[in-house]
Amino acid sequence: MAGACGILGEGTPAVKIHHLVKAPENTASSIARRESWDASKPATVYITPERLPDGTHCKAATVIMRSRGCAWWWKSGCTFCGYFNDVRDDVTADDLFAQWQEAKRRTNDFEGCSMVKVYTSGTFFEDQENPPEWQELVLRETHEMGLHLIVEAQAHMCSPEKLAWVASHHPGCTVAIGLEAYDDAVLRFHVNKGFSVKTWHRAIADLRANDLRVKTYLIFKPPFMSEGDALKHTTKWLIEVAPLSDEVSINPMNIQRGTIVDRLFRNREYRPPWLWSLVEMIEQAHQPTATHEARIIVHPTAAGKIRGSHNCG
Repeated sequence: MAGACGILGEGTPAVKIHHLVKAPENTASSIARRESWDASKPATVYITPERLPDGTHCKAATVIMRSRGCAWWWKSGCTFCGYFNDVRDDVTADDLFAQWQEAKRRTNDFEGCSMVKVYTSGTFFEDQENPPEWQELVLRETHEMGLHLIVEAQAHMCSPEKLAWVASHHPGCTVAIGLEAYDDAVLRFHVNKGFSVKTWHRAIADLRANDLRVKTYLIFKPPFMSEGDALKHTTKWLIEVAPLSDEVSINPMNIQRGTIVDRLFRNREYRPPWLWSLVEMIEQAHQPTATHEARIIVHPTAAGKIRGSHNCG
């Protein structure tokens, strides 16, 4: 009787919540769209003004690779990150080598640049995501060209052995970690980050031990948080992580397609932060962080637009 009523279930495996959340991206049309992109070409390459670690103004090339994506996304994924929209499941090592060559071709071997940012929609030096021989090529070539390199990583991917290997191929490069929130409850329930503050501290210690630079990302207004709480908490987090970082980049939430935040936004259950809130955060954090050497960056994506930080209108 219980079985007939469905109380004990039907004997089929449980459906994981992240499979339901990502369902739109698993449709045949979504997969076909992603696989229509040329795997031998990077997602995008562009040049912007930047600053070197010593404060010197320079030009930086940003190369966003068309990769297989983030290992954490394969398992679960962050609530706000839509980088999976630019990945292909079938990218090979040969494809990544071809993309790197294409990036150099478009920039004439990074002519006029003193910095290169290589983003893989995941962890640069995670071997399951990106083949080690490609990682080594990028590290070695950028070092030989005299370019400061910035790559990204998840904190739990920063093993002492791997960081020592990175430092041996490109000493002094910058590793940017998306901490997002200096609060374990927010990391778990708002962001679904996959690691803890303790893990971030361990990664920072290992980066320092290998003389690698630390860039920390914080997010302003994660989902399920009010504007007022976002201002209070992010200001506090900024003050706390600045002494431990060479750079802190505060990223105001922008709505990325296919994410949990996107669903909330379309249901009118989430609004991106106000620009005035960012101004207030900067004013509140200025004095407490002024004595530290960390560079503080606030660069809203889609600022002034409905899916990015905006005020009225």
